Amino acid sequence: MKRSTLLYTLLISGTCLFSCASKDDSKYADLASHEMGKVVGEAETVPGIYGEKLADNINFTQLPEMVEKVEANGSFEATIQGEIKEVCTNKGCWLTMDLPNGKSMRVTFKDYGFFVPTNSQGFPIILEGVATLSETDVETLRHYAEDEGLSKEEVEAITEPKKEITFEATGVIIPGKA
Repeated sequence: MKRSTLLYTLLISGTCLFSCASKDDSKYADLASHEMGKVVGEAETVPGIYGEKLADNINFTQLPEMVEKVEANGSFEATIQGEIKEVCTNKGCWLTMDLPNGKSMRVTFKDYGFFVPTNSQGFPIILEGVATLSETDVETLRHYAEDEGLSKEEVEAITEPKKEITFEATGVIIPGKA
């Protein structure tokens, strides 16, 4: 008898929560929303909102301007857009995207608080966060190479730190492919 009462209470509570949920009328409301940390690995549907929600009226910084400001000041807070080139194959804890200067930029997620699907390569992406001019040590570069699935020889060939622009995202939107 107690189990059926508990089940009934949970059913009624869930119905109330679902019917009382507020509707999001933002520009990206039709995208599937993924809870922070929920997607680990391949997702059936890649497009979605990951991490913190971005502002409804997004003011994009063009990538050449971001690179210029980071190189001049060491860091720059911005909302940018691009295309996902590579993704951590273990759990989507980082991605890379190309910069206009011919280099790539590694994107990580604030406080390791959310991930993107490991099958999101080639998707467009909108990122909000901070770009920083940093030096990545050999141990971290080797870790990234292992995540990327490089051979043991390729990983061991990494012997120098790398000075690069990195981006720590607080929120991400992955729209569908056009």
